[in-house]
Amino acid sequence: MKVYLAGGAVRDLLLGRPLHDRDYLVMGATREEFRRAFPAAREVGRTFPVFLVDGLEFSFPRADSLDEELKARDLTVNAQLLDEDGELVCHPQGLNDLAARILRPASDHSLTDDPLRVLRAARFAAQLPDFTAHAELITAMRAVGASGGLASLSADRVVPELRKVLESPKPGNFLRLLAESGCLLPWFPEFETGRSVPAGPAPYHHSDMLTHTCRVMDDLAGDPVAVWMGLAHDLGKTLTPRERWPRHYGHDLAGVPLAETAALRLRMPNEYKTAGMKAARWHMTAARYGHLRPGTRVDLLMDLHLSGTLVPLFKLVLADHGEDHLERARTELAAILPVRLAPKDMNHGAESGEKLRMLRAEVLRGG
Repeated sequence: MKVYLAGGAVRDLLLGRPLHDRDYLVMGATREEFRRAFPAAREVGRTFPVFLVDGLEFSFPRADSLDEELKARDLTVNAQLLDEDGELVCHPQGLNDLAARILRPASDHSLTDDPLRVLRAARFAAQLPDFTAHAELITAMRAVGASGGLASLSADRVVPELRKVLESPKPGNFLRLLAESGCLLPWFPEFETGRSVPAGPAPYHHSDMLTHTCRVMDDLAGDPVAVWMGLAHDLGKTLTPRERWPRHYGHDLAGVPLAETAALRLRMPNEYKTAGMKAARWHMTAARYGHLRPGTRVDLLMDLHLSGTLVPLFKLVLADHGEDHLERARTELAAILPVRLAPKDMNHGAESGEKLRMLRAEVLRGG
């Protein structure tokens, strides 16, 4: 039995990047032999043998030789093996593509073997922003998209790729590459529409809604929740009638159900679903923070506070509008949170709520 470190871990070693995931390839062993060597192994593979041992993944080969095994992988830069003695076994184009910073399919059937690899390729474009998608990759992705293969994927397989995108250094590249290769459908239909929708009137916008969203996502890199909010904040613009372009009055409120629908389609955690909805609802209002009435500021601050989205929402406002209101919002939230009703004003339903809102507004008014 021979065990190789495989895939992205070898790529990252060669690039001098930190290793996050370690996957292994097992050659020359049967399932029984592997179980004897690793008694704690738990088999999880469905289409070919894959075992988990102490959180590490050990896969059995999908092909009859190492050369064919490497060509059965997703991208040439990930088709590398490293044995226990430090010897590299590489895809014929692997090292050259790694040096040239190119993302290319490992074979002409790599992406059709598993359509999820289309989304993985787009994810790598976000995680490795100095790499360029080769024309062969664009062509292969386009073929999978045109075949309808992406519709066969389950949301449970899609969401882990998206979660990694949200943590990447240039998350907008994910949507950019999917758009370039015709692969936004069926998982990101809002942005297929958004490619033809102007982001807004000059001088505030000079691009379509998709391009603007990608730029905002990139500016929010480093905060996954904020990146998701950047993805979701302008979805309402896709509902604006063409005759009203390039303006999008009311797109904030219109975008709330779209943000919820996108999160549900992609099986995003509730934290992200809520954050996307708050991004759509409040991003335009929060951009005018300094001009809001005290009561509106109270409504905004308390909603963001209770939903845990105040910081990422104001990060979004800075990326979207160039307005930085975060410190003022934090200060004013701290000022209104201690405000309480007198005992006589409590427990009167909506009347008590409105009284508390007015008292908090008075604090912001300086009264």
